[in-house]
Amino acid sequence: MSVNKCPGVIRKLEEVVINRIAAGEVIQRPANALKELLENCLDAGANNVQVLVKSGGMKLLQIQDDGWGIRKDDLPILCERFTTSKLQTFEDLHTIGTYGFRGEALASISHVSHLTIITRTNDSPCAYRAEYSNGKLVDNGSANPKACAGNQGTIITVEDLFYNMESRRLALKNASEEYSKILEVVTRYSLHNCKVGFSLKKEGENNNDLRTPPNSTVADNIRLLYGMQIARELIPSFCEDGSYNFKMSSLISNGNYSMKKSTFILFINNRLVESSGMKKALDGIYSAYLPKGSHPFIYLSLEVEPRNVDVNVHPTKHEVHFLHEDAIISIIGNSIDKILQGSNQSRTFYIQVQFSVSFAWSSHIFNCSKIIGI
Repeated sequence: MSVNKCPGVIRKLEEVVINRIAAGEVIQRPANALKELLENCLDAGANNVQVLVKSGGMKLLQIQDDGWGIRKDDLPILCERFTTSKLQTFEDLHTIGTYGFRGEALASISHVSHLTIITRTNDSPCAYRAEYSNGKLVDNGSANPKACAGNQGTIITVEDLFYNMESRRLALKNASEEYSKILEVVTRYSLHNCKVGFSLKKEGENNNDLRTPPNSTVADNIRLLYGMQIARELIPSFCEDGSYNFKMSSLISNGNYSMKKSTFILFINNRLVESSGMKKALDGIYSAYLPKGSHPFIYLSLEVEPRNVDVNVHPTKHEVHFLHEDAIISIIGNSIDKILQGSNQSRTFYIQVQFSVSFAWSSHIFNCSKIIGI
């Protein structure tokens, strides 16, 4: 017996549902929220950034900077979707030089948490405190934003992340795992943005889990964050190409050092991203130098023409595509391969010299022993 089925009625979703779905795509876990907020700090010209975390960022995620701050007049629309100071026309995407551009991060965070912002510009007589929910200022019966004491810069406090998304909240219940992902994000941004000082700690703890000084260098921060054992095995690599208009600088482990776990840190136009093509190519090069199952340490910064990069291919902006990708990856790979060959030859020469000296000394001792009758 057949049952007649009628097509469902197509309805327009309510605005709050649309925004919550979009927020879940942009903010997938606490580390994603922190990445967006860190980039806002850097766009605002911060010299120091402090991060405070509770329960892996699910209960509390607070970030403080000493940047330019936010104008009071901008606070009412700050957390509405697609409000931004960095973009006016679609064509502006071709020359975008900032981290943020879509105006979605704070809006998304405000739809899945309780969001509070305290900010002050250098020409303001005081700071202002604003509370947000679902992209709007909270109507709590009192002034919002409200004048308060505060230094120049911005403090963003995110509380009860995903309080209204039960399935997401339950899926992210391992606070230690979430904190480790937060630590990784802060580590990588502090490594690349070495002129900015960063700190990270858990709420209630006296000591920082991470702290880097301002006006440092990438090499010094690698030594501080990853240890001397890795830092002393790194070699610099540079290359540029006028025809494809790119520059690359990197610090990579030599062909005689390996790790159990791969560390591949890639920034393209100062944005922390992933590139499966780049990683696969470099892993293939290192396979000729490292034992099977071992991996290198690679920090690589690539600068290409902004108009040749599409930064708008993923909701979290963790992946980008760029023009002449295969050719650029090939040139970078060849450059790194030559560097590794040179370091291997230098190492082999050093070992041969050491062996020759050691063998000569052993022969000298043996001959002396024969003379004195030992």
